[in-house]
Amino acid sequence: MVTSTPTYSNITLGSSLIAGDASSSWVSPSKDFAFGFQQMDSGSFLLGIWFNRIPEKTIVWSPNRDHLALKGSKVELTTDKSLILTDPSGREIWKANKGLQTIAYAAMLDTGNFVLVTRDSVVAWQSFDEPSDTLLPTQTLKQGSRLIASFSKKNHSSGRFTLDLGFNGNLALYTTSFPLFNTLNTNYQIFEDQGLGYQLVFSQDGSLYLIDSNNRKLVADIFQNEVYTQVLYQRVILEYDGVLRHYIYTRSMSSSRGWSIKSFTPENICIAVIQQTGSGVCGFNSYCKLGDGKRPNCICPPGYALLDSKNEMGGCYRNFLPQNCKDGSQEINQFDFQVLQDVDWPLSDYEYFPNVTKDWCRKDCLADCFCDVAIFRDGGDCWKKRMPLSNGKNDTSVDRTAFIKIRIGGG
Repeated sequence: MVTSTPTYSNITLGSSLIAGDASSSWVSPSKDFAFGFQQMDSGSFLLGIWFNRIPEKTIVWSPNRDHLALKGSKVELTTDKSLILTDPSGREIWKANKGLQTIAYAAMLDTGNFVLVTRDSVVAWQSFDEPSDTLLPTQTLKQGSRLIASFSKKNHSSGRFTLDLGFNGNLALYTTSFPLFNTLNTNYQIFEDQGLGYQLVFSQDGSLYLIDSNNRKLVADIFQNEVYTQVLYQRVILEYDGVLRHYIYTRSMSSSRGWSIKSFTPENICIAVIQQTGSGVCGFNSYCKLGDGKRPNCICPPGYALLDSKNEMGGCYRNFLPQNCKDGSQEINQFDFQVLQDVDWPLSDYEYFPNVTKDWCRKDCLADCFCDVAIFRDGGDCWKKRMPLSNGKNDTSVDRTAFIKIRIGGG
């Protein structure tokens, strides 16, 4: 494991920062990182650590991502020896769990780690031990720890995906039973399942690898990159779309390229996730298709619209009146199909018919008021599906035809 000697300036007991103050941050000696408040689009404030020298001010850690602070909230290294975040009324929002040790000072390190230190120079608490969605070089993920993706690109609260190194020594990417984000659902990429994982290490040279309790590497490196830390910032983040990505950024102040992707996994998130419960990568009644940079796009099928126009991954609703099951004719003449190729919603079917024709599959769904989508595979397989549709995906590997039932003329 690559290590470095930390550089820091002491933050003395009694020091505090106020949300809303223009200069409310504690900066590392190199000024590469800052600890303090950032204002969100909602007007509330996120306490966190960010890359300080770049225009994006990219956040890498936050303890209150699920409980944003109001203007006037305060984080203080208190005289009773703890780091505490309180709202304007003095109510506690978050407190660093330092145990019984007595703190002498705090420091924002050049590694991006914020530490509470005793008089004996022992680190009693550090942000590196409680990651949010990001790992920085020299940081490790220990057994019983996890990265939890943000809910969306602009919403930093806990989302639907996690990278978990369990106490059982297994490392995998999982969906969560959102909003119970601490409850693991389905794993969609396994890195270690033999119970040998002890720490996930993000080294300064850009490699991300798992070691056992004897400091031996297990399996192949998750990411194996040669990165020159003198000229590049870097981070590994589990993003809101469930993809683990390694980003780099040229340190030059004249650089305008921003963050670029060095590596990522899984290769195709759209086909990686299939879960018995939950919506899949995208929200219910939508489907996932890889776009530019192999990023997933969540798309509503014809006749459907986003539940929230600002959240592409939030799912879709049927934008017309459903078929009436009480009508003897079942309104067959008022409905038709839109056809999508290479689209499916696995595990959403309620009936299956083998050895039928495409036309039979289509007509049977049309006559069934419960059927919202029919899926046909060449060879005679027919599946009927009903809402909510889950695990939606569009990929050439799907090789099926989707018939989306819609009301003629809408409405």
